[in-house]
Amino acid sequence: MTRKIALGAGLLVFFVAGLTFYYVTAKRHSANMAELRAAAPSPSPAASSFAVETPADVSVPVFELPDVAGVMRNSTEWDGKARMLNFWATWCAPCRREIPLLMKTQEENTGNNVQVIGIAVDFPEQVAAYAEETGFNYPILVGQEDAMAVAEKSGIDFIGMPFTMIVAPSGELIKAHIGEIVESHIEAILHVFERLEVGEIDVAEAREALSAL
Repeated sequence: MTRKIALGAGLLVFFVAGLTFYYVTAKRHSANMAELRAAAPSPSPAASSFAVETPADVSVPVFELPDVAGVMRNSTEWDGKARMLNFWATWCAPCRREIPLLMKTQEENTGNNVQVIGIAVDFPEQVAAYAEETGFNYPILVGQEDAMAVAEKSGIDFIGMPFTMIVAPSGELIKAHIGEIVESHIEAILHVFERLEVGEIDVAEAREALSAL
């Protein structure tokens, strides 16, 4: 009987300790998420976009961020390609909505010198879990302040997500778009990329062509 009482007491202590650990961990995780959401720009309303002044004659600076596996990736990997740098977060509904379209864009244009790059302004654990579920076909880089700094160093005010930087093969910034990317945007961007590729327009003309995006 004494052994049964002792065993029961031990199990009760173990249960209480486990419950306390779960509560503390969950509370800390919730606080961390709240802190990141407060620090990061608010997600933009569905399918809306905002006029953002794109600085003239600006090149996107070289940057390094880890991917979902924790491997540091340097932006020079994609030099010479037309790029769409898409800033997003797992908790941003418009960001999640546009991901299938971005994946489709990458799938259909891999051989056309076009590269989509996702930059998650989020915690690595959440991004890794979401990436495993989603099966991205383009690189996903992860950062918080460092991710936002990529845009800010290009002279862009990072005021909301989703946020996409459209970059010429030369590395020059063509357009900064805040808001959800939709099919008509992709069509316009790809058309400009094609015209740049064949030398029909230069970067200044590409900026003009996408000015209303």
